[in-house]
Amino acid sequence: MITSLDISTSALVAQRQRLDTISGNIANMSTIKNEEGENEPYQPRFVVFQTDEEKAKNGAAGVKVASVETEESEPLYRYQPDHPLAITEGKWKGYVAYPNIDMNEQFVDALEASRAYEANVGIIEVTKGMSRQTLSILA
Repeated sequence: MITSLDISTSALVAQRQRLDTISGNIANMSTIKNEEGENEPYQPRFVVFQTDEEKAKNGAAGVKVASVETEESEPLYRYQPDHPLAITEGKWKGYVAYPNIDMNEQFVDALEASRAYEANVGIIEVTKGMSRQTLSILA
């Protein structure tokens, strides 16, 4: 049987992964080269949640991270012809490609994830308090 503690714990783990992904997006807002050193801006990532079917019993189920997806978005182009990584030919000549990451959106997502985290910590505290009260009644 899955308990409320298990459900809240799974949510804490999932929201922590979401916050890690958001912080990675914010940290890479100016990254214009990929791991191989090619001029390719960082692509923002996002977490996809799904119900944890393995533990689902009696209508109660936790949550798990299904995957961390890469958002395929057009980069933001800034005209910087003197930049060493500026595009040298084609339509975007003289422009530098930057990741298309909206700081406000990332902050709102981080705030939402931290509030969900706090709510689940609160549920764990309430569950512990109810268990404590139950034990004091039985004792």
